[in-house]
Amino acid sequence: MGFFDFLFKNKQKRVTDFISRNAIIIDVRTTSEYANGAIKGSKNIPLHLLNSKISTIKKRNQPVITCCASGMRSKRAASILKKHGIDAINGGGWNSLRNKL
Repeated sequence: MGFFDFLFKNKQKRVTDFISRNAIIIDVRTTSEYANGAIKGSKNIPLHLLNSKISTIKKRNQPVITCCASGMRSKRAASILKKHGIDAINGGGWNSLRNKL
């Protein structure tokens, strides 16, 4: 098993764990990006609006998987959520994440 195989299997396990704990998926792409395709049941909260939605997300009391187009914005989003005490992971690009579900 190569290094990248290890990383991808580890990410798959984390996604599976979060899904088993009733995680919500937050897609942080823009509204227009989201309208062009998204994971069924995901919530669209563009990254620039995330801070204003923290209290609403916290009230749900669920773990969060973030996603975006490539994984860069979702990495930032997961970091913001963690700083606010929300159990969150970066799911990466939405299309890649959809294939893991």
